[in-house]
Amino acid sequence: MPPDERGQAVKRIAVTMGDPAGIGPELCLRLLQDTDVTALAAPIVFGDAGVLRRVARQCGLAEPALVVEWNAWRQNGRDLRQPAVLDLRAIDAGEVRPGQVDAATGRASYRYVEAAIAAALAGTVDAVATGPIHKEALHAAGIPFPGHTEIFAAQTGADRWCMMLTSREITCSLVTTHIGYGDVPGRLSAERILEVIELTAEAMGRIRGKPARLIVCGLNPHAGEHGLFGDGEEERLIAPAVDAARRRGIDVRGPLPPDTAFLPQHRQATDAFVCMYHDQGLIPLKALAFDTAVNVTLGLPIVRTSVDHGTALDIAWSGRAAATSLVQAVLLAARLASA
Repeated sequence: MPPDERGQAVKRIAVTMGDPAGIGPELCLRLLQDTDVTALAAPIVFGDAGVLRRVARQCGLAEPALVVEWNAWRQNGRDLRQPAVLDLRAIDAGEVRPGQVDAATGRASYRYVEAAIAAALAGTVDAVATGPIHKEALHAAGIPFPGHTEIFAAQTGADRWCMMLTSREITCSLVTTHIGYGDVPGRLSAERILEVIELTAEAMGRIRGKPARLIVCGLNPHAGEHGLFGDGEEERLIAPAVDAARRRGIDVRGPLPPDTAFLPQHRQATDAFVCMYHDQGLIPLKALAFDTAVNVTLGLPIVRTSVDHGTALDIAWSGRAAATSLVQAVLLAARLASA
């Protein structure tokens, strides 16, 4: 097994191809040729070789050098330590319509994820980095999950988990994820908020190598203005969770008003923000680090990272997609798998 620059075995990172009709195949082709990645990790694309070859020809990219048939790899227990494609043959490449939402591509993207999770749980890969899937295509395929995070939590049997997006500029964890705004208050509890604080502190300690400094955002404008706005969520739920985290030795402040929590002076003195709902965290994160942020699912028995963007159907198979976020996701997965 070839060692990396620290003398450790190169980490095998399962990379799911994402929705075949989106930019995922192009990102995977670029990833397989990225020498910064292949010097430190062995990206193994869980996808369809036929789709990748078709996209490579259309975009003028190199075709995969090593393709291994999925059943042969699974039966023989082949230990891949070099960039490769595991061909799951989940969809006929000729039937894929780039840029179109389709139940067939949603079903295929779910198959890649399912196989990668099974491989990680079995120890045949060291971590998983996921390409973008399309929620509408998943729904059309009858798959009852709103996104990757929920799939991983369910299939790994995680008791507690949360979504965190991290970058050099800003890191945000989410107490609630893919639900409507009207449902957010009913999903909040002091126990859940404390859980996300603890998961975030532990993860950032691993990533930064030192105790994390956290800020917890309020739910309502001005963090409720002492009960003037909202239903007292700050006083009833968020503040008690922050107090409990402090008693457990976590360096945490809050609840802070969401409209000022992300100011530069706060970002400079903070390792991560705990946010009450999806857009509260993702709006500042994508404004500051859209191309470089990485999505991490905390609390799982396996390491899982992901791109922080969607399928970009409008530019699918055009040769214009940048693989920056996927590259960062694979590098972080390898780092976390080594920690």
